[in-house]
Amino acid sequence: MTTPDFNKLRKDFPMLAQKMHGHPLVYFDTAATAQKPDAVINAENDFYRNHYGTVHRAIYDLSMEATALYQGARTKVKEFLNAEKEHEIIFTRGTTESINLIANSFGRAFLKAGDEVLIAESEHHSNIVPWQFACEASGATIRVIPIDDDGVLDIEAMKGLLNEKTKMVAVAHISNALGTVNPIKAITKMAHSAGAKVLIDGAQGAPHLLTDVQDINCDFYAFSAHKTYGPTGIGILYGKEDILEAIPPFLGGGDMIEKVCFDKTTFAPLPLKFESGTPSIVQAVGLGAAIDYLQQIGLENIASFEKDLLDYITPKLQQIDGLTIIGTAKDKGAIISFTVDGLHPLDLGTLLNLKGIAVRTGHHCAQPTMTRFNVLATTRASLAMYNTTDEIDYFVDAVKTIVAQNC
Repeated sequence: MTTPDFNKLRKDFPMLAQKMHGHPLVYFDTAATAQKPDAVINAENDFYRNHYGTVHRAIYDLSMEATALYQGARTKVKEFLNAEKEHEIIFTRGTTESINLIANSFGRAFLKAGDEVLIAESEHHSNIVPWQFACEASGATIRVIPIDDDGVLDIEAMKGLLNEKTKMVAVAHISNALGTVNPIKAITKMAHSAGAKVLIDGAQGAPHLLTDVQDINCDFYAFSAHKTYGPTGIGILYGKEDILEAIPPFLGGGDMIEKVCFDKTTFAPLPLKFESGTPSIVQAVGLGAAIDYLQQIGLENIASFEKDLLDYITPKLQQIDGLTIIGTAKDKGAIISFTVDGLHPLDLGTLLNLKGIAVRTGHHCAQPTMTRFNVLATTRASLAMYNTTDEIDYFVDAVKTIVAQNC
């Protein structure tokens, strides 16, 4: 595959031509949500203008055409993740709903009092709170895999936590707050050896790293379209067929049924069993377009380019007096979180905004991670394939200026 010209690809994203407070927009918040390429915007526009209809429920041409496009998106997701079977791909509203689906349905089917669920200390709230709900309902217990001072998962501690009571290990592919890339293949192998199932929160992984769920051998993998350069309102749950067959539906209603009587309902086969109601049709089409776009560029190329950006920005920030990077794992995604002595992250983010720079400040929906590092909040710059070293230079100079003026 030919190495793409990322400077040219930047022009595919119309939002990046905007100005903010009179300055060219520097968008360093892709970990929260990614900007959209014209390919996605145009695909959704075309669907609404020329192909719109409901799916599955009608025999008229528009409906059949919409159904083909909708199902075509599922096929693209299957290939994107290298899932074995198309019906192992479930459309949800996002990573959060995907995890809630499994926590609820797997919990109802397999968790009981005395069982244990392992999650990492660095998890996003979306991979903590649903398991709290599941454990409260079943009597199971959450156990936490610690991270070290670099933000790296303590694998030896995990070995000590795994036992015959462990029913689920739920960890992120990449930490949204620290950028740490977790060794999910090794984690999956360890968990399976103890008889546990594995869910991977791929919200930060799928958009930035080539992901092969068969090679990882995880039981579930979840990600969101809007972080994958696609639309909001749709996400993906991959699950192994045998487990999806064994757990009950999460939501009830239209499309997920086979037969309904007042005394009994039987459910549709996968994937419809977990897709209640009218689905996010145009969003699925947009996700399909986003996947086409990413695969044309190549996830390996994207990962390499983003690593170069991370390697470029890290030493520059480290040279700023009073600045501490939170999360210093050797294997990181293009996410860099930091604090500055005497300067609240919210104040820094506000002042950067006035210079046209969009960063995230706060606890990043990872309060236990903040507690681990004894901070209330950080400033987070999350980079993507449409960012440049010139933007990084401008950002670093802006941080230096603000620090000099306010600390």
